[in-house]
Amino acid sequence: MECDIVELKFKGERRELFENPDGLQFKVGDHAIVEADKGIDIGRVNHISALLQVNSGETNLKKIVRKPTSEDFAKHETNRNDEVDALKKCKEKVKEHGLAMRLVDCEYQLDHNRVTFHFTADGRIDFRALVRDVAKIFRTRIEFRQIGARDEARRLGGYGVCGQKLCCATWIRDFQPVTTQAAKDQNLALNPTKLAGICGRLKCCLIYERDFYNEAIKQFPELARTIQTEHGQGIVSSIDVFNEKVVITFEDQLTETFTLDYVMDRIQHCEHGCSPAPAHIQAPKEESESTER
Repeated sequence: MECDIVELKFKGERRELFENPDGLQFKVGDHAIVEADKGIDIGRVNHISALLQVNSGETNLKKIVRKPTSEDFAKHETNRNDEVDALKKCKEKVKEHGLAMRLVDCEYQLDHNRVTFHFTADGRIDFRALVRDVAKIFRTRIEFRQIGARDEARRLGGYGVCGQKLCCATWIRDFQPVTTQAAKDQNLALNPTKLAGICGRLKCCLIYERDFYNEAIKQFPELARTIQTEHGQGIVSSIDVFNEKVVITFEDQLTETFTLDYVMDRIQHCEHGCSPAPAHIQAPKEESESTER
């Protein structure tokens, strides 16, 4: 398929947009040789669509140079093997310099003009001496790039508790702030162990599932609202969005589960006859939000 802009994927789920000035024919899964930092690199076609040009909003994109040859693929495979040895040697140097950083991965440019080391750290690290030391070993341009916990999970990949591949490593392009309010909107217990992903941060799915819950909850009665049933007046104590069930607590503290249709029918007949919720029964107070990136 011919397209002016093509999205390519590189090691560690890194994605970039490139111009296709020569109109080369590609399909998803093909490889391409592209412009890189003072050289060339190789990537795999990840997305082809005319919408990329509309939504990119970017100028001065780097260009696709040509299709790869068998020699390019052989060199690419050699680079993957060299990266294992480079990461091992660099870890030894980090230990020698006594730096509080953890190397996650490294990536060679196809032409060996640059090797990038990705690392995590709690704060800023002065690694200038390390760069000079490592450059003497590899005799190429060295770059150290600090990444966050979510980026680390994306680069390493893995599976979530849902059994699916990590969202960050498959389709999420830009991370959004995830707050505990997203869990509250979905009536989830604020249990850090269950809410955290393998990266140790709040799960990304909390934020993109939030819109569904906010929309679905509109058809349910508010928490702590008084409702009339055949057992008398009760208070809405909890809501099950997926099963469309509402749990009602009565004055004798007994609880019973009703379908949404039943509850809404009682609310319609009780709109002017039910008293407001007792003063001592209120909706849960909002806790201060914490934000994780």
